[in-house]
Amino acid sequence: MSYSDFSLSSVKKAFQLHLIEQIDLFMSTPDLNPSPFLTAILKDNLPIALASNTEKSRSEMIIAPILIDLRKQLENHISIFSGINFTVDASQGLNGNCDFLISYSQELMLLTAPIITLVEAKKEDLNSGLGQCIAEMIAAQRFNQQEGNNISEIYGVITSGTIWKFLKLVENQVFLDLTEHYLINLPKILGILSIPIRTIESEH
Repeated sequence: MSYSDFSLSSVKKAFQLHLIEQIDLFMSTPDLNPSPFLTAILKDNLPIALASNTEKSRSEMIIAPILIDLRKQLENHISIFSGINFTVDASQGLNGNCDFLISYSQELMLLTAPIITLVEAKKEDLNSGLGQCIAEMIAAQRFNQQEGNNISEIYGVITSGTIWKFLKLVENQVFLDLTEHYLINLPKILGILSIPIRTIESEH
């Protein structure tokens, strides 16, 4: 068993989670405007990614540029890991490769403090990725506990590249934003992605 084997129902039961569904959970989050460079990149990349309509094209041409721009705007306080093996507890199914992990660290070689897990939606069905995303969030939470990282909240993202859905894990509570955020409102997406950094830095 691995992350991708979990459904929303099975992950909730396996880890005794409380699911809290809310509309506009992150509505009050300040926007973060994309850089002119990202705007130009997406203008060129979007038609190609949408025409080919594969997970690989959406990942490389839409998602990755957004995350790289986020890192630059946050002054490289985060590191981004793509497609890495993230095994925390194989006995409980917390193992497998993650599409993207964002770490609160400038280290690029080693994952030291995961704060965001991002799952690419299969066939653009965002809800189908909820179980996998939450399982990866649980793994990130346990990894931080094992490493002594004082990180109280883990964030999760499920995206098709053009549509984004966000989650937050606090202890055994999973907050699910029922609102889907579209790429046309990229400043809000970037703003939500920057929440964990703001939260951690405000606590220190």
